[in-house]
Amino acid sequence: MDRTPFVRLGRLAWPVLIAQLATIGMMAIDTVVVGRSNTDNLAALAVGASVYVSLALALSGVVQALLPGVAHQIGRGDAAAAGKLIFQAFWLVLLLAVFGDLVLFFPGWMIALAELTPAVEALTRDYLFILAFSLPASLGYRAFHAIAGGVGRTRPLMWLSLGQTTGHALMAPVLVDSLTIGTLTLGVGLGASGAALSQAILAWLVCGAGVVVLCKSPVYRNLLKNARWSGPDWKSLGQLMRVGLPMGLSYFVEITAFTVMAIFIARLGPEVLSGHRIVANLSAMVYMFPLAIGTATAALVGQSAGADRDAEARAMARSAFWVACVGSGILAVLLWEFRSVLAWLGSPDENVQAVAIGLVGFVAAYQLFDAAQTVAAFALRGYHVTLLPLGIHLTAFWLIGLWGGYQLAFYGLPMLSIAPMGAAGFWSAVLGATVLAAIGLVGLLIWVQRLRRAPG
Repeated sequence: MDRTPFVRLGRLAWPVLIAQLATIGMMAIDTVVVGRSNTDNLAALAVGASVYVSLALALSGVVQALLPGVAHQIGRGDAAAAGKLIFQAFWLVLLLAVFGDLVLFFPGWMIALAELTPAVEALTRDYLFILAFSLPASLGYRAFHAIAGGVGRTRPLMWLSLGQTTGHALMAPVLVDSLTIGTLTLGVGLGASGAALSQAILAWLVCGAGVVVLCKSPVYRNLLKNARWSGPDWKSLGQLMRVGLPMGLSYFVEITAFTVMAIFIARLGPEVLSGHRIVANLSAMVYMFPLAIGTATAALVGQSAGADRDAEARAMARSAFWVACVGSGILAVLLWEFRSVLAWLGSPDENVQAVAIGLVGFVAAYQLFDAAQTVAAFALRGYHVTLLPLGIHLTAFWLIGLWGGYQLAFYGLPMLSIAPMGAAGFWSAVLGATVLAAIGLVGLLIWVQRLRRAPG
């Protein structure tokens, strides 16, 4: 078997990349399908999805502690400990799902920030209520995703995610739209709620498929046969929470630099919000590339660090930086060159297109820095270093990105004669935040690696 870092990284990363692109494709499908419905439904989708994605990704980040945890045990050759973590995943998901659903059933304090019209607020509440029923299944699938990454068997993720997105592409238009031809009505016409219902149905199907893979695949059976089903093991759950909570909060901090941005941008009007939504989708889509590389990096660094092969762990991280930065640089150029076409695909409204075209340049500008900070953060997770990265993310994405963006968007910088910038103010601040995060996280990774090389 070829053990070179680039080959190992590629074998693990490319199915994850396709799986994540398929998953983000569901968001793109929602934007296109709901966007053809009406502006109120698209605005409800933008705000509702911002709330749901912020919460779901934060909780998924905690679940992701399973990835370095399982990878470390595999690196040590302790199959029983790895199997025990897989069993404890059920209790971790259940605990997080109860908390998450309470937030989604009572979302008023979050959507109040957007200052929505009564009609849009009602649509947003309905959207979140339906998604509350999908959250346990979504977290269950993310647990399987993390376990598969830790074991190094990522190809099933690709097929499951492709099936989920294909199902959504077929089901969402029927549930969202309603077309009357003579006496025949085609579609249900639920608007944004139809997109949520499609997601909920498919989340449970794909979660069930993941459980089947865990039970039937010889790879997982070999791990599970060395462990046994038990109730909550608070020591194991505590270890997962110790590693996972900073990871989840880091996800939350980073994603809210974008999702809370949408809530504030809603004050600028439906056209601006819709244009922002298009660009946010593009940003999320291109982020899937460094995220896939980062996921593979966390698994491979975790396995190498668990086996005390520090030179191999460093080689994995270096290879990941090269691949992520080169790929993200190419994506940045493509975003800039095709910005008008991408805006047109996102909306038929020329005003919305103009907003989107004006914001795409910010996304292109921070791609290299985003790749660097993503790979560094995931490599640190492979070493089980998660608390200090949380501090860096808090400073960069909340202090600089969110607070700084709010100031630039609505007040400008009077001392520098900079007028309020609107949506561009938020994206300018995110650019600065990403640069700061890249510098901080890469520096921290170098420091951690040097500590592990030091004698004694």
